[in-house]
Amino acid sequence: MRRLAGLLLLLTPSLANAQAIVVSPKPNKVAVTVYRDPNGSGEMELSWLGGFALITETRRVSLPAGEVDLRFEGVAGGLIPQSAVVSGLGDGVSEKNRDAKLLSPGTLIDAYLGQRVHLRRTSKATGKVIEQEAIVRASGDGIVIQTESGVEALRCTGLNETLLAPNVPADLSAKPTLSVRARSAAPVEATVMLTYLTTNFDWRAHYVATLAPDGKTMSLFAWLTLANGDETGFADADTMAVAGRLNREETERMEPETRSLSLTCWPNQRTHEVDEIRPDLEAPSPVTTVSAEQFDLTGTVTVSGLLGGRKSVIAEREDLGDLKLYRIPIPVSVAAHSQKQVALLDQPEAKMSDLFRWNSFFADTAEPQSAKRVLKMDNRKADGLGLPLPAGSFTLYTMRDGQPFLLGEGEMTDRAVGEMVEVVLAAAPGVTVSQRQLKRGDKSLETVVTATNDQPLSVRFEARFDDRQKPLTTSGAVKDRDGYWVWETMIPAKTSRTLTVRYRPD
Repeated sequence: MRRLAGLLLLLTPSLANAQAIVVSPKPNKVAVTVYRDPNGSGEMELSWLGGFALITETRRVSLPAGEVDLRFEGVAGGLIPQSAVVSGLGDGVSEKNRDAKLLSPGTLIDAYLGQRVHLRRTSKATGKVIEQEAIVRASGDGIVIQTESGVEALRCTGLNETLLAPNVPADLSAKPTLSVRARSAAPVEATVMLTYLTTNFDWRAHYVATLAPDGKTMSLFAWLTLANGDETGFADADTMAVAGRLNREETERMEPETRSLSLTCWPNQRTHEVDEIRPDLEAPSPVTTVSAEQFDLTGTVTVSGLLGGRKSVIAEREDLGDLKLYRIPIPVSVAAHSQKQVALLDQPEAKMSDLFRWNSFFADTAEPQSAKRVLKMDNRKADGLGLPLPAGSFTLYTMRDGQPFLLGEGEMTDRAVGEMVEVVLAAAPGVTVSQRQLKRGDKSLETVVTATNDQPLSVRFEARFDDRQKPLTTSGAVKDRDGYWVWETMIPAKTSRTLTVRYRPD
């Protein structure tokens, strides 16, 4: 017997089913392949993950002869039933079902509507226990029961009251469950493989770069962060992540039914005579616990890019058609409602360059504005990279006196080998820009851009103008590039540079 939320529920297996039932409580082995949300960026919210996972479970089952309902307990709660494939049972599978109801206080009481349960009442004053039968008549916001004394609402007598159910109905499961109906001519021991898609998973790459003292190279390290927003966790799983855009259509998924009970009543008694309504009468909502598991294994790859170095397992990259698959080389636990991190890559000497960028908007600035720092890398092996770079967040550090200092944060899109990588970091206060608009007599306008470098070293600067507004004349060289008119210049330390652009507005 177990007391939950003021209800004492006696949970025993039902033996009254004519159909034989075989329960597989958990997989013997499991593989989890996580696919990214194609539109996702930035941090992941466990309660709203847009990716999905392909789960492959291996289970050992014993089936009697004849027709049997085989129940796979502990599948993912976000399972898409129509995607499930069961192999290892030959041609004996006739149907499959995602069990729609999960065991909860509300669904258990709902299952006993119109049926008899046992009612136990205990007097706080005398300790006297009254045992009697009751029929559940309603279970909306509260529970209405009928006894030989009449119809009443549960917990409105001022006594401690407990309902005892004789068993758990066969259509209620304590865990997410997938059922299949199978037939066998003789008893059989079988190894069954269950494969299905499930929602509420996602992953991201998180890059950490440390700038070298010469400012021309950096150590580039990346974490692969897996997120499981599902109620089911998978222990010791062969875990993989897939990068790239996969063509997939949305599929409607039936949510399993579960319901809490809120038993609130205030009898016509003095307050000290009535039990306080305990907050645990409400079924607890899933707790979101974010944990990052980072491996530290002796004798594995040395990671130098994570601000000082550590040892870590690094995901192994494989080609998967046009996609890229990252395989974690050891089994890991993908826990429910959690995140996990493993190393994705480690490139200790990646060549890079940076510049400061200003996107002109043909308007006056009331005060000087900060330009944005842009990090550029050529994704080639000769430049210390030459590998696929999945989209993700990017953090740039520099070291001073043995301590890391943050230079900026940004986002990076998917980049293939051979492509130019560009990461736009946050605005840099050391380089500022002011802009003025001037009118001319021939109905043309002039915009004057002044960039100032307050840093101790010279910097590369570019101003970009929308190419739909073609300049008539400029005081410096301007190039048409990537949909912009671009002015590039070097600005020495503690110096300013100015560009005047004359144009005729459309």
